[in-house]
Amino acid sequence: MRTIATEEITRNIKEMCIEANHFLSADMERAMKCAARTEEAPLGKQILGQLQDNLEIAGKDMIPICQDTGMAVVFLEIGQDAHLEGKNLTDAVNEGVRQGYTSGYLRKSVVGDPLIRENTKDNTPAVIHSEIVPGEQVKITVAPKGFGSENMSRVFMLKPADGVEGVKDAILTAVRDAGPNACPPMVVGVGIGGTFEKCALMAKHALTRSVDERSEILYVRELEEEMLSQINKTGIGPGGLGGTTTALAVNIETYPTHIAGLPVAVNICCHVNRHVVRVL
Repeated sequence: MRTIATEEITRNIKEMCIEANHFLSADMERAMKCAARTEEAPLGKQILGQLQDNLEIAGKDMIPICQDTGMAVVFLEIGQDAHLEGKNLTDAVNEGVRQGYTSGYLRKSVVGDPLIRENTKDNTPAVIHSEIVPGEQVKITVAPKGFGSENMSRVFMLKPADGVEGVKDAILTAVRDAGPNACPPMVVGVGIGGTFEKCALMAKHALTRSVDERSEILYVRELEEEMLSQINKTGIGPGGLGGTTTALAVNIETYPTHIAGLPVAVNICCHVNRHVVRVL
């Protein structure tokens, strides 16, 4: 049994909120540089160059890479042999978010009630997803999600007879409907299976997987590659102004489902796809 103070979780989440909003993750940096080299449309290449300039200025001057610093989404994988000591875990996570967004001078975008809409002034509460896993470590993933792209996400409750072609159509429909509003080049997270809420959670989690990493399941890997190719043929392009780079990656997660259903969720993220991972 290993004891981990929840103060450590708070401190790390504070730092991760600031890091995610100022610097691209290594995988996204590689993907953006590759896109700038391979984009075929002159205007698309120009837009990608401007995005690169923006990212360099943000890192050098320590200003956010986007004015929408997102709603904090936090995934926790907690080892079953880890003992958390200190304040309530939810409170510890939210305190980390509060400290990160206030001391980091990040935009506070969260309202305390979806209809009354009074700003909480510290970007809390976060959206927290926790899972008990083997081991004695705690893996933390912080993924601030901006709502330009979040608002373009979709859930489709398909019939089993729709099959893989129905899944492909759902993904392309979501991307085409999003168009320039998701700040392309985008990363497309897809969840297939489970239930209404499970497929949406998988689609969100899929965005945190490195864009360099492909699925270990052969048919899923092939579907990811095919969908990336098809999405990049839509011509939406960087900034929605045309080109051959509409998406940088399509990441798909799957889960068993009911004999009567085929749930599919598409969670789209903009070109920064902010995520930071640490293991305590």
